[in-house]
Amino acid sequence: MRTLDSVFGIAGTALNSQMVRMNTTASNLANASTVAKSEGEAFRAKRTVFKALVKEEMTNAGFQYQGGVKVDQVVDDPTPIRSLFDPGNPSADANGYVYLSNVNEMQEMVEMMAASRSYQNNVEVVNTARQLMMRTIEITKS
Repeated sequence: MRTLDSVFGIAGTALNSQMVRMNTTASNLANASTVAKSEGEAFRAKRTVFKALVKEEMTNAGFQYQGGVKVDQVVDDPTPIRSLFDPGNPSADANGYVYLSNVNEMQEMVEMMAASRSYQNNVEVVNTARQLMMRTIEITKS
């Protein structure tokens, strides 16, 4: 039963990680059209960085399944911030520029689709493992 527990645990770590990825992408999309008074204040897209749990030492109480994955960190996208000359905008700086977020909406949609598909694949892993477990129980009852 330990092996089956690992299958559920590993898929669970992937489900959690993909959920963080989807939430991060949703936040990026929500802030795509924001403007700021300076480059430093402009919203920067966030990216999730995953870490494979390949060694026993890498696991802990929250991520105890060797072979699983976790979100190691969420980092700012290094893509440069764009500026736009819009002197009538209340957020314009003294030179009439506003600073746009570096969110690329098309890239975010691709990211959301990829995260969603990965999430769905891991749901299928859990469902298949559950079905196999139920079949095994049925066979042992016969």
